[in-house]
Amino acid sequence: MNFNDMLKKKHKEGSHQTENMNKVINENEQAENPVVLEDLKEDENAPSAVEIVKAELSLANDKYLRLYAEFDNFRRRTIKEREDARKLEGKDLIVSLLPVLDDFERALKAIESATDIAPVKEGVILVQNKLKTVLTQKGLKAMESIGTTFDPELQEAITNIPAPAEDMKGKVIDEMEKGYFLNDKVVRFAKVIVGA
Repeated sequence: MNFNDMLKKKHKEGSHQTENMNKVINENEQAENPVVLEDLKEDENAPSAVEIVKAELSLANDKYLRLYAEFDNFRRRTIKEREDARKLEGKDLIVSLLPVLDDFERALKAIESATDIAPVKEGVILVQNKLKTVLTQKGLKAMESIGTTFDPELQEAITNIPAPAEDMKGKVIDEMEKGYFLNDKVVRFAKVIVGA
């Protein structure tokens, strides 16, 4: 049963109740006060109870439709705002990495005309340090794995090799890929070699 069917049923029930109520009121009024009944009959232009209920129902239905439309607009607007926010959520990081990208481009130009490798190496190290600084400011932190006890919640064991010393058993001997935390949550597991 949809909303309109429920309204029609409610309207029918209401009109039957209104008619019954009008009969009782008319009978009581005729018995108690015949003058008031004559006054009511004279004022035939006054709205009946059914017309009043219809008007109230129409108002309630109009309020419902407006509220539903307002909610639907709110829902659509919220979805659009979320999509826009997702598109721009990495904007701060990208903007802060642009100077590093510029430095890399300058380094590549310097490599083309460089005769001595030492200044080029120094420049690349400076660019790497600048990149690390920017990422650290954004909450990125490197994981220290070598020499620590293997932790499967932070590290991914690639292979086991015989431990060079007895105290290195079950500990990380080498690191193939560094792991990273972002605001104390693991964003990349360290790929390590464990001593057996």
